[in-house]
Amino acid sequence: MKATFHEAANCDGARTGRVDTPRGSFNTPCFMPVGTRGAVRHLSSVDLVELGAEVVLANTYHLMLRPGAEVVRDLGGLRGFTGWQGLSLTDSGGYQIFSLQPRVDDEGAEFRSTYDGSTHRLTPEGAAAVQADLGADIQMVLDVCPALPSTEVILRKVVERTAEWAARGRQAFLDHPDAHQRQCQFGIVQGGTDVVLRTESAQRTVEVGFDGYAIGGLSVGETRDEMLDPVSAVTAVLPGDQPRYFMGLGDPAGLVEVVGRGVDMFDCVLPTRHARHGTILTSAGRLNLRNARFAADDDPLDPGFPASPAAAWSRGYLRHLLMTDEPTGRRLLSLHNLAWLFDFVDRLRASITEGRFEQFRAETLEVWG
Repeated sequence: MKATFHEAANCDGARTGRVDTPRGSFNTPCFMPVGTRGAVRHLSSVDLVELGAEVVLANTYHLMLRPGAEVVRDLGGLRGFTGWQGLSLTDSGGYQIFSLQPRVDDEGAEFRSTYDGSTHRLTPEGAAAVQADLGADIQMVLDVCPALPSTEVILRKVVERTAEWAARGRQAFLDHPDAHQRQCQFGIVQGGTDVVLRTESAQRTVEVGFDGYAIGGLSVGETRDEMLDPVSAVTAVLPGDQPRYFMGLGDPAGLVEVVGRGVDMFDCVLPTRHARHGTILTSAGRLNLRNARFAADDDPLDPGFPASPAAAWSRGYLRHLLMTDEPTGRRLLSLHNLAWLFDFVDRLRASITEGRFEQFRAETLEVWG
């Protein structure tokens, strides 16, 4: 079954709607919090339900090493293992693996575990099998994620290998006894910031025929302006009746820009990572709560967002928790940042439905651009 996209509204290229998967549906645009090792840092599955999360991402690389994909499978897959009853997505492990500079050949990648130094090999077929064991509703095909900037020669090789691995990973998924009946599999488009290579990669990925499509290898250090033309080139090629996913994006300015180019889904560790380091998301932009000026501040984190789960406590108190390394502070800020970003996406969705997306985009860029 394809992850079918049903468009509800379109405004200046930004679209909102619903994505159907074998086990349920979710609304778009959709932000997915990252539960790297089966949990979003400092939060539980109950927290995620209360925050209104619809899809949560888990990390294939980490879970295949600890506790092992077979353990997760035997404990009921991600749903039974984590207690999260909503929808889930697993990345292929490609980004984490390639950030470790593995030995790569046409067959796959060989890398060392960050936990115990043991050697492992991951192939497109292996990535599909591991994710079948993990049991997410959406699994990603193994791709090659290059550093940016990279030479044209390197990007050409990335596009070729990503296309070859896409075909192999897709066949392995379809050949699995039951994965293709209970999961969706997304292909990934690469090509760096080269518009021509991005277009070619998108075309070749669509030719393989996936259930949805992702844009990978961007938001890794290039400027936003460098990112946007490749995104437009890719979404012009991707099917309109299937979901489009930008991997690794979570800042408000970036979100409105890619949604304006037809993207439906995104994930990022940004809101919870910011929270752990004392940075909060607010209607006035980012604030670093560790700054001394907040020590005696009696205001809530964001007076413009009274629905924050942390609204009952002052900036001064929450700063005190951070400065004394009290874990409660990191938890409350994580709850706030995720709630704030979910609210932002709700308002973004409403702006599309109500035909005022460009106004919302301009207001967002004025604060966050």
